[in-house]
Amino acid sequence: MVNTELRIKELCKEKGVTQAQLADRLGIQAVSFSQAIARNKFSIDRLADIADALDVEIPDLFKRNSDTITCPHCGKKIKIEKGE
Repeated sequence: MVNTELRIKELCKEKGVTQAQLADRLGIQAVSFSQAIARNKFSIDRLADIADALDVEIPDLFKRNSDTITCPHCGKKIKIEKGE
């Protein structure tokens, strides 16, 4: 499970999609999805599904103060470079 600050609510707003609509796209109940957002914990596979549903790249899901994120598995810093 990934436990870092995510931008799912912000991205939904930017894309004009409600969290309930996103949950529906993902094939899960809105209540379960809302609870997962509140806990801020998703598997890597679910993050990939969310990114696909919002038409963004996985790194876009993370709040960043820098150009790195911390790997949820090993704790190493990973540099994020977004290709255009």
